[in-house]
Amino acid sequence: MTERTAISPTRQEDFPEWYQQVIAAADLAENSEVRGCMIIKPWGYAIWERMQRELDRRIKAAGHQNAYFPLFIPLSFLEKEAEHVEGFAKECAVVTHHRLEAKEGRLVPGAPLAEPLVVRPTSETIIGAAFARWIQSYRDLPLRINQWANVVRWELRPRLFLRTSEFLWQEGHTAHQSAEEAEAEALRMLRLYEGFLREMLALPAMAGEKTPRERFPGAVRTLTLEVLVQDRKAIQAGTSHFLGQNFARANGITFLSPEGHQEHAWTTSWGVSTRLVGTLIMAHSDDNGLALPPRVAPTQIILLPLIRKEEERAAVEAACGRLLAELSEKSYAGEPLRVEIDARPLAGGAKNWEWVKKGVPLRVEIGPREVAAGTLSVSRRDWSPRERLALSEQQFVANVEQTLAEMQQGFWERALAFQKSHTRRIGSREEFLEFFTPKDSENPEIHGGFAEVPWAGDTALEDKIHEEQKVTIRCIPLEQEPASGTCPFSGRPAKHRVLFGKAY
Repeated sequence: MTERTAISPTRQEDFPEWYQQVIAAADLAENSEVRGCMIIKPWGYAIWERMQRELDRRIKAAGHQNAYFPLFIPLSFLEKEAEHVEGFAKECAVVTHHRLEAKEGRLVPGAPLAEPLVVRPTSETIIGAAFARWIQSYRDLPLRINQWANVVRWELRPRLFLRTSEFLWQEGHTAHQSAEEAEAEALRMLRLYEGFLREMLALPAMAGEKTPRERFPGAVRTLTLEVLVQDRKAIQAGTSHFLGQNFARANGITFLSPEGHQEHAWTTSWGVSTRLVGTLIMAHSDDNGLALPPRVAPTQIILLPLIRKEEERAAVEAACGRLLAELSEKSYAGEPLRVEIDARPLAGGAKNWEWVKKGVPLRVEIGPREVAAGTLSVSRRDWSPRERLALSEQQFVANVEQTLAEMQQGFWERALAFQKSHTRRIGSREEFLEFFTPKDSENPEIHGGFAEVPWAGDTALEDKIHEEQKVTIRCIPLEQEPASGTCPFSGRPAKHRVLFGKAY
């Protein structure tokens, strides 16, 4: 008999709907009245705050300072860099008026703006204008700035966390004396993201460079981290761009060199967004709901008092309070344990399932039987929901740090094994088509993965493959063997190996 699951449909039955149901069951977010925009609810925002806090720490440790720049960008700023404005033009929201006026019982825009304002899709141009004022000499370099902000990119096919018209992110911007220094900075920040994904979110990522077709508008090079999730599609989890002198020329970012020459600075930009929450869900969760690696979980341990009769209350609450006090003295990964007591007057089963669906790593039930026996009933999110282990309080407290560390490592190992098992070296067109063709008509969403293919670098052919197969080159891996083999599509000698995949 198949065990009942908390989420219906399951991943195998309907992955896109399963994803939406996990978000709903964990109470992470919901669609707002503005199409394409989401409301991030407290549990979902707490996960983002965990990411934000740790990333902010790492970014500052790497020598960057936080600042804030305007939400509105003059249209003329975007027009300065032609490739940049062309790349974002279709996604821009534009403010053309200020003031509302009542007319025939309705509010209508009143006064036109002298110049339209674009609602921030990204900040290279307006930050570039500030950099042009702030940088005068080589002594002002390198300049390293980061901001936490919201951005707007008008989305035609929204999906919570993955693609929304408004989302939250951080964007770093730096300026340097030389191309070599700027390129090194772009790679350094990509590796910072990679370490954060690995250590905090237990997400293995393929690090690589985008092809010219997929490059950030206006960049010279775009570096990316691609994560494979459970329907075998790729999610771009973070990017870092070497912008060359393109934006410096467009915005007049110059400096006096040590030799007394006026030169344009070399710049970078890089960022990650609330898309990481969606990536986390799709990579780790199961048919019982959200599953959170301990380091990113807002609550790592939930204590569930089981009180059926009023006369049981004092003893059970005392046991919970004592355990909370003991756990509060413990730490994991350099931080105090995050422990809560759920004292709501709900049935134990209902409370237990709620925290299963929210993804909390450890659930501890304490009722009159546990009090009498001097034990705790412990469940782990990486076990079956009904699996419990009876432990003494001393055993649990003494081993809790090790338990959380084992769980964190387990999330990483499962995700890495999944990535490896669905990454295939492919040498022929027929094998490529077979790899990306759905095998099961009842589960057409789940197929493919990363296809590692010899590639000769033909952009027109890249366009054709995308049009016909809905597959794109996710990246040119940074770590790869010397070029060898023949491109299975053009028949020409390969320049390098690339990773193809279907993407969100």
